Parts: sequence; structure tokens; C-alpha cells
Amino acid sequence: MQSKTFETEIGGKKLVAEFTDLAEQANGSVLLRYGNTAVLATAVMSEKTRDDIDYFPLTVDYEERFYAAGQILGSRFVRREGRPSEDAILSGRVVDRTIRPLFPSHIRNEIQVIITILALDEEDPDTIAVNAASLALATSDIPWKGPVAAVRIALRSGSTKEWVVNPTYAQREHHENTFDLLACGKDDTINMIEVGANEANEDDVAEGFARAVDEHRKLIAFQEKIIAEIGKDKKVVAEPELPEALLALYNTEFAPKMQATVFCGEPGKKSIYALKKEFLARVVENADLAVYKKLADRFFEDKADEEIHRGAIEDSKRADNRAFDQIRPLFAKAGEVSPILHGSGIFYRGGTHVFTALTLGGPGDSQVIDSMEEHDVQKRFMHHYNFPPYSSGETGRMGGLNRRMIGHGALAEKALLAVIPNKETFPYTIRLVSECLASNGSTSMGSVCASTLALMDGGVPITAPVAGIAMGLMLSTQYAQDKKYKVLTDIQGPEDSHGDMDFKVAGTKNGITAIQMDIKLDGVPVPILVEALHGAKKARVQILDVITAVIAAPRATINPRAPEILTTKVRPDQIGLVIGGGGKTINGIKEVCGVDDITIDDDGSVFITGKNGSAAKAKAMVEALVKEYKPGEVYEGEVTRLMDFGAFVRIGPGKDAEGLVHVSEVAPFRIDKIAQAVSVGDKVRVMIKEIDEKGRINLSIKAADPEFAARKGLTPSSQPTNGYRPKDPGSSNSSTTATPRG
Repeated sequence: MQSKTFETEIGGKKLVAEFTDLAEQANGSVLLRYGNTAVLATAVMSEKTRDDIDYFPLTVDYEERFYAAGQILGSRFVRREGRPSEDAILSGRVVDRTIRPLFPSHIRNEIQVIITILALDEEDPDTIAVNAASLALATSDIPWKGPVAAVRIALRSGSTKEWVVNPTYAQREHHENTFDLLACGKDDTINMIEVGANEANEDDVAEGFARAVDEHRKLIAFQEKIIAEIGKDKKVVAEPELPEALLALYNTEFAPKMQATVFCGEPGKKSIYALKKEFLARVVENADLAVYKKLADRFFEDKADEEIHRGAIEDSKRADNRAFDQIRPLFAKAGEVSPILHGSGIFYRGGTHVFTALTLGGPGDSQVIDSMEEHDVQKRFMHHYNFPPYSSGETGRMGGLNRRMIGHGALAEKALLAVIPNKETFPYTIRLVSECLASNGSTSMGSVCASTLALMDGGVPITAPVAGIAMGLMLSTQYAQDKKYKVLTDIQGPEDSHGDMDFKVAGTKNGITAIQMDIKLDGVPVPILVEALHGAKKARVQILDVITAVIAAPRATINPRAPEILTTKVRPDQIGLVIGGGGKTINGIKEVCGVDDITIDDDGSVFITGKNGSAAKAKAMVEALVKEYKPGEVYEGEVTRLMDFGAFVRIGPGKDAEGLVHVSEVAPFRIDKIAQAVSVGDKVRVMIKEIDEKGRINLSIKAADPEFAARKGLTPSSQPTNGYRPKDPGSSNSSTTATPRG
């Protein structure tokens, strides 16, 4: 086995890159270790060029392996990996979004990058995966403008600020964390961002960007040293030449129309699409040009891109004639769709229209996460995102999920997570589903806004409303020399397709809760990102004003069709008592009361889900089952059996909830036989007189109900008692207390 190893230190840990012949058939490969986590990245480019497509065919696969966590996972019947988990899809998207802008867009050879997690410890494999993909591509012969670096930065705001580079899983979960930033980039710019935050302020996030760039420099220097030593010469994939006749056709007939078409003032891409359709029709009419139809399509899009950039940078114009910091018309509505729904929201931002429905369930409805990184974890808040083809005016296949839907749903979920009440405050499982009904720019941020409306309509006590906005960028092709650019607020169709940046920022009025950035450039300078952050805050506040004008706060009560959840607490050593052998006791309570579910946490927290008062009934039964009885308490009990010396009375459902009423405790005088006073099945009022050292309960009727003897017509016995009480036959001593019951 051939092997060459390089190492550096990042965040106080060694980063070791090993290049071997393990995957020698790949164009490039590397085994990258950080701490005890190990990732294998491979990159392969096909020899054949695809002539049937007009896009760059890149695929990134992120492969989780259960053995990496040292566990045999999966279902009981299938002990092997299946389809990628949502976490794996999201991690793969992080790699894809980072490396994609650095490929020549004209390549039509298929390129596949596969990330395989070989060993997983406390280090986050996402950052390792990006760096591994960069090394595999940069040292290969595949054309690519890397290397690129990835780092995770966490800010902990306790008594003092603490910045943590590449935090472990445990450090990322710390309760004092303000935000968690994953940033990728090169040459002092950033080209991919993921942020989850707890209402972080813009200045802290901006400092996080700067610190990430500092770490990038170290990683880039490390990679460049490796490339210089073992990197292969890059293959040359020539960009196809445009025929003179095609250029002449465009310049003569369509260039004069492009400016008026792009800046016609209409929202969306319809006018540009109509002109492109006309251009392609003219291309097909010409027998010599028809074979260049796919090339002509890309050429036209490039020309539209140039005009949108020129108009923004030179003429300060947007396609729909808005000001650069202007949001499109907004509309918000909470509820009123149907009383069946537990909550709903509708949000419009220009031509982007989103409907979100809220469903509330009990703790038992939570999703169980069982993956390489998380095992048997209960997820109680979910946001799902649907994007039907009609939302963009197209036909298409329905059903199933794609990576974009999973990614956008996860982004909106991350944006809302910071304001979701904890389980102790609101024990419900919360599911939001956003239906994107019309799309013209950033449906993911529209989903955040519609979901906020649905949560408040459903009475979920969120700590603050959340809104989101997408910021864009038009950067001069000569930016290094002229420093010209324009930041755009609320990008729509053409600006999304032809702009340089899609910078999504969500948050409350107090701060940021999530950020995601994709770009088409090599990278964006940090000062421009900081400007976009502040523009996003201004827009976010405007949107929140519209939302809170419709519904100022969560409704005081949840929808009556939602289940009722009541909580109580038992001692951990009482959990087995509540569950019973084989679940007999808890299932019996469910059946008797008609509740939907009863769940018990390891700390003894009991959550009872039901409707129409069933939860209250079940809660009373659980509490009675584990009740600790005290002398002086009075109960209505049922006589269960008679003995010569008294009656046993059950005062609760627990096995220890039966006590003895001695014959001397029935009346203020002696009676001959207990049967004179009570019968099995009678309901009697009793007081706990004492509980002995063995937990046995002695009861008194006369102390709880002084008129009992008179009502029963009892008369004194002719035999004096002299304080005598017969010994309980089941007792081994002369104690006058009752034997253990149950």
C-alpha cells in the first residue's frame, strides 16, 4: 500500500490527510482524519461527454455507515444501511453548494464526488467532508478552481464571549451558545454559509464570518502545499465555440430587445422566457444553426445575465423597477381556512405564495431519529416543505421527496427552532407543512413567515414571531479593480436565476435565528455579506410588522380539535408501578379512560394525551396510583373484605391503597361484629389514623364520619372492650396494625 501523509492543526486538533492507493481507480481521493473522525472522499469524472443535456452534471453523495459509530443499527429485520437519512442529504448539499461554483459551467462530463464516513467520534463530519472533497478534487486531474476550506465556528455568550473553532457535538449543544456557523470559502471570501442561532445580533455574526476567514487561510495554505507536491495536471475541457452566424443572429435581431425585455417592470421571468423562446425558434429555423440549440439556450441565458448585471451596476435598475432595498407587496392571513386544522397561515411576498398547516400531537407522535449520528432520539418539532410543479407554472411528477425540498424544509425548521417552547412548557409534538403554491423567489423564507402565522394561530406559545428574507447580489466582473456591486433586498425570479448570491436570513426583531447562502461566484467578500445582513434586518422588521398586524401574539388557547395534554410527575422508582408487568397497568388506564396515549420519560415526567376530558380522568388515576398517603387525610373508600376484627377498605387504585378499619374504629362505642356496620361493596368515609413503619394503613370511620353509627342504628355491645384488640392472624407479633395488602 502506497501512502503519503500531511498534517496541520486546526482548532487545537490535528487534521491529517492521507493519500493512498486504496481508491486508485478514482481521479482523486483522500482519507482525512480530524480527531478520531475519519472521512474518505473520492472524485471521478467520466471520459464521455454528454451531448443530451444543457447543464453541468455534478453529483455529490454523502454516505453514512453504521459501523462508523461502532453500532449495529437499522431495523430488527434489516441490519444494513438503506436510503440516505435527511441528515446525510443535508450534509451532501453542504458539500455540493460549496464545490459547485468552482467548476467550469460548460463541462458536460459527469462528475461524482462521494463522501464516505468511515469513523465517527465527537467531531462534526460535515466540515471534514468539505475539506476532504476539496483535497480529492484539487489533487485530481478534474478541472476545478479550488481549493476551498470549511470551518465551524460557535459563539458562547456566558459571562464573557467565547469563540470555539470546530466545536464537538457536546459543545454545539451547550445552552449558552448564541450561534453555530458553518462557513466555506477561499481567497478571503465566503461561498457557502449555514447558521443556526438563538437570536444572534448582526455584529456577532459578522465577527463570526471574519473568524471563519482567518481559519480558512490556514486550511488553504495546508491544501496548497499538498497540491504543489502531489497534485496532478488538470485536464483541459474546451469551452465550445459559438458559430459566427449565431452571434450575428443575436446581435442583429435580439440584442436591441434585451434591455427593454429584462427591465420591463413585470415581476418574474415570463418576458425573458418569451424572448428566449423567440430566439430559439429562429435558431431552429436555420438548418445550419439548429444543431446548436442547446448551446444557443445557454448563450441566451448568459446574455440575460449580463444585462441584469449591467442594469443593476451601471444604471441602478432592477428587473421589476423596485428600489434595491424595497420589498415586494406583502399579505398575511392567520387561520380561517378550516376549523379542522389546528392552525394555518397564508403569506404572500410578491409572486411567492405559501400556505402552512399546523398539526399538534402528543409526545408519542414525535419522530424517532435513528442514524449514524443520533440513535433513538425523539424529535418533537418538524417542518416539512412541499414544492408542487404548478407553483412554477410547470407540469411534473408528483410524490416523493427531492433534495431541494428536504433542504428548504430543514432551513425553515432551523429558523423557527429558536422560538419553539420547550417540552415542559408545551409538551406537544409540533408538525408544520408548508405548501408552496406560487414561486417567484425564496419560497423557503416565505415558508418561515407562513409557519409563524400558523404557529400563532394554533396557540403555540412561541417566544417571538420569526420572518425571513432573501438578499441578492450583482457583482461587477471587474470587481477586483472597480469594486462595483449592488446588494438587493427580496430577490425575485430573474435576480434569483441570474444573480450572484442567494443569501437567506431569518430571525425575530431581536436577532437572527438562521442563515443559508448559495452563490454562483468563487466567493463573496465579508464586507458585502455584512451589508446584506443589515439590509436583511431592515426587511425582516418590515415583514414582522405585517405579520403582527394580523395576529399580534399566539392565541390564548389551542384549537379545540387538538388533543389535550396533561402532565404529572412520579418518582423514577414508581415508573414500573405505573407501567405494570408487560404494560398491563398503563394499558388498563388507557382503556378505561379512552386516552390516546400515555408516555413516561426517564425522569418520571408523565404526559397524557386525550380529548373530551379523558386526559384528566387518566391523570387522576396515575396520581392516585402513586399517591403517598398521610395521617389525617380523609377519603371515600370501598369495603373490600370483612374479618372478625374489622373491615378492609380500598381508598385508591394503588396496591398499597388498602387499609384496615378495626371494629373499634367504627363507632364511639364497642359493637359486637363489623358486619353489623358494613358490607363488602359499601362506600364509607374514612380517615387515615396512622401508617406504621411497614407502610400499613390504619383507618377510622368514626373520626371521618361521627354520625355514621347513628345513621346505621348501631347500639353499644354488652361486653366491655378494656382496650383489647385481637391480634391479626396474619401478623407474627402482637401489633394491632393490619397485614400488608395486595
